[in-house]
Amino acid sequence: MTTEDPEVQRVEQALYARIGEQAPEHRLGATRRAVELLGDPHLSYPVIHITGTNGKTSTARMIESIVRAHGLRTGLMTSPHLVSIRERIVIDGEPISAERFVANWDDITPYLDMTDRELVERGELPLTFFEALTVLALAAFADAPVDVAVVEVGMGGEWDSTNVVQGQVAVITPVAMDHAKQLGSTIAEIARTKSGIIKPSASVVSAVQVPEALAELVRAVELTESTLALEVDAAASAGADLPPAFEDGRAGRRFGVLADTPAVGGQLISVQGIAGRYDDVFVPLFGAHQAHNAAVAIAAVESFLGRGTQPLDPEVLEEGLAAATSPGRLQPIARNPTLVVDAAHNPHGATSLAAALPIAFPSGHVVGLMGILREKDARGVIRALRDVIDTFVVTEPPGPRALSADEFAAIVVDEVGQDRVVVEPTLASAVQTARELADDADADDAMVVVAGSIVLVGAVMELVADEDSDA
Repeated sequence: MTTEDPEVQRVEQALYARIGEQAPEHRLGATRRAVELLGDPHLSYPVIHITGTNGKTSTARMIESIVRAHGLRTGLMTSPHLVSIRERIVIDGEPISAERFVANWDDITPYLDMTDRELVERGELPLTFFEALTVLALAAFADAPVDVAVVEVGMGGEWDSTNVVQGQVAVITPVAMDHAKQLGSTIAEIARTKSGIIKPSASVVSAVQVPEALAELVRAVELTESTLALEVDAAASAGADLPPAFEDGRAGRRFGVLADTPAVGGQLISVQGIAGRYDDVFVPLFGAHQAHNAAVAIAAVESFLGRGTQPLDPEVLEEGLAAATSPGRLQPIARNPTLVVDAAHNPHGATSLAAALPIAFPSGHVVGLMGILREKDARGVIRALRDVIDTFVVTEPPGPRALSADEFAAIVVDEVGQDRVVVEPTLASAVQTARELADDADADDAMVVVAGSIVLVGAVMELVADEDSDA
């Protein structure tokens, strides 16, 4: 097993002893009080703040890479992590060192304790896992110090603990149904919560949105007197239909993907940005959805560096995107047979995976190693993938939130039939079975794709990495 430094484990245990991040408190006051006691470290650097349902992490990582290519020292906060908790706090392109992770934690602990005591005295719960982690990340960025922080929302937006930042640029990736219990039962409700990250006079950059989400976003832009750059589906220069707010000039400008072509190790994209056009830029990530994420990232950096008035230097942009990574997103991690992991865990993400997989990894037989968390739309995920996966190996992710293999298998069987489903509750045996099924398939290019849960993807990545280290 991959192990962290004992001191890092000490910090992890202290964080995990708090209320988990899947049970967030709908409040900002607790985090605000903690950073206030620390001297408001988050106000010492500008912030690009990112929310949405899918594509947040990939977009955040591309933004950070492009900004860093421009010579700025960056901080990046994303969630969740795949293997190491230190992945969530990145300084200048690298996960925070074990030494700085521990030192920053020890520095802020007295202030977290003070905040906890005040909260409990008022009859409130102490700081949660994610609230404490947010304070740690914001303090670590100030300590580094960074020139700019790219901060991904944990859940929602309006009351997410990261919303203590004053984002000069607010980025909204596609909004879809997820976390309905916490965020709302309609797209409009979810979009309303996510648009809560928009600060007064901010530059807002949005991916393509369904009408209900876009209406909420435009409303928030108008209330905050912000500006909006909207990705338009299809070629941005083709005169696609725009919402009324764009037609009368109240909202802002449009951008979009002009072309994306598969290439070795990723794809070549052409993008009409807010301020410039960028042709045949290599992105080392697979899938049309990553081309759209890259377009949003380009528009966000244009908004940050020049308020959308100055094109980016093409060579610097190419350098930044070429260095971008997004672990766990259509990522090949083993060969013979090819084993690809993808963090798709809701129907929207699974639909993107279904569209991208046959293009990025053409295969005569795909074995899907699947596990999912109890609160997710398991049936919707399977319906999105059933036409691109030939055989399903059903297992369960680690942790108490997992849907059991037998319960998940019943759903999968109902959707695709018994003859396409194998149940392996133990992860190691599930990986072995999936590989054997691919090896035995009547296709030279058979492969395994792991999806359904970020927790599952992380566990499989760790297992394969341990195999490699033992080889």
